[in-house]
Amino acid sequence: MRRTLIRYKAKPEMADRNAELVSAVFAELKAARPDGVRYLTLRLEDDTFIHLVEVAADDGASPIPKLASFQTFQDGIRDRCAEPPLARGARIVGNYRMLEES
Repeated sequence: MRRTLIRYKAKPEMADRNAELVSAVFAELKAARPDGVRYLTLRLEDDTFIHLVEVAADDGASPIPKLASFQTFQDGIRDRCAEPPLARGARIVGNYRMLEES
């Protein structure tokens, strides 16, 4: 299992549009229901977005980049950002009812 945390700050005038694009990804995920992936996105008060992706595949391959809505989200992401995306592997240190136990 692989977990990745992605963090970036949207430009204030682009934050709502970014949230709409993220919502479209979740809508497509809910419709497609791919196995082996869990995904959470948070928007902070300062328009920072945090994405947590968990992939069960041994090779860490995720079905998310194959989604049309994700490809649309990726188009222009750097133009929507005041601080560019930074992705890092993540390990859970503590978890109380937030994430499914693995």
